[in-house]
Amino acid sequence: MAVAALAEPVVPVRRTWVGLLFAANLGLFTASFTPVQILLPLQIAALGISGKEAALGLVTGLAAVCSILAAPLAGMLSDRTRPRLFGRTFGRRHVWTLGGCLTAALALAWLGQAPDLVTVAVGWCVAQVGLNAMQASLSAAVPDRVPVAQRGFVSGWVGMPQALGLVIGAVLVTAVFAGVPTGYTVLAVVLVALGVPFALATPDDPIERTQVVRATWRISLREHPDFAWAWGTRFLVLLGNALGTLYLLYFLTDRVKLADPETGLLILIMLYTVGMVLTAVFFGRMSDRTGRRKIFVIWSGVVMAVAALILALRPTWPAAIVAALVLGLGFGIYLAVDTALITQVLPAANDRAKDLGVINIASSAPQVLGPAISAPLVTHLGGYPTLFGVTAAVMLLGSVLVTRIRSVP
Repeated sequence: MAVAALAEPVVPVRRTWVGLLFAANLGLFTASFTPVQILLPLQIAALGISGKEAALGLVTGLAAVCSILAAPLAGMLSDRTRPRLFGRTFGRRHVWTLGGCLTAALALAWLGQAPDLVTVAVGWCVAQVGLNAMQASLSAAVPDRVPVAQRGFVSGWVGMPQALGLVIGAVLVTAVFAGVPTGYTVLAVVLVALGVPFALATPDDPIERTQVVRATWRISLREHPDFAWAWGTRFLVLLGNALGTLYLLYFLTDRVKLADPETGLLILIMLYTVGMVLTAVFFGRMSDRTGRRKIFVIWSGVVMAVAALILALRPTWPAAIVAALVLGLGFGIYLAVDTALITQVLPAANDRAKDLGVINIASSAPQVLGPAISAPLVTHLGGYPTLFGVTAAVMLLGSVLVTRIRSVP
């Protein structure tokens, strides 16, 4: 049974729909995270540039700026799109899923041939624009079609690809298809193969002409304070995540002195994913059943802070193994429950994708600030122990801010 584009959904979604959305997000996050964690560090190091940490921070920072601009803009356009073909009006979301997917895939294929740092930066920025356009439409699928009582469960499935995608991507680009150029091409293929079916096989309600409202960037924080606190919570937690993960490959290489840091990073990613899979859907469903969100977000922050402190106090390979698993356990809870919470504090139904795009700035902005903060911490202010100590503090503060939200228990 279809729901009106702006109506609050009441009919539970089916497993097939959840599976297709899971696959689309898996393709999205495989293409989003694998370059940052593996391909970009290897590609920049192979260029022989002095100061590889700063160069990586520059590329990821510029791309994050593009994400900050693209996410809410694509969301705003998605909220107001009325595509017509042969006299028929189609839904407002899937055209952005397809367009973003294809744009990002082409950019990834081109990025694999980048001969210098400037081309790497431009290619990754274009890829981020496409990926954020795709994410804007996919993120809106949950509040568009999933009832509140089912959102924790669905958000758990939607959140898992953020870790699982990196594992799949890491295996593909290191063990199956070795080499940076080949790796980028494989990611492009995976993105299209997993992202397109959701857009072609699921309903997408068109918006009526009378429902199209004038676009505005203004969100009254006085009228919607819970939206502001939800944004702040996500920003701080993901800032902590950016601080703690951006330099993992270099941490294993330069501090832990691991003989094979690339394999070590893959092991840590797999352990992180195991932890996330163990908690995301379980605690998302538990949150649905209890009707409570905030307590789960708070405890997830505590768990993630413990993981960061383990690395700060014991920068060794055994400690890194434990920390990866613990971080995955905490982040799985956080993503499932916080994502469901955010959908309950969105200001307006006719701006769901735009408002989620604004929330996505809280995910992208840390990619700008993360390198700016972490680079001096590593190079001048105490090294990796200081970096991971700051990571723990930021994550804990972010999770505690959720207590300021009043409309969601």
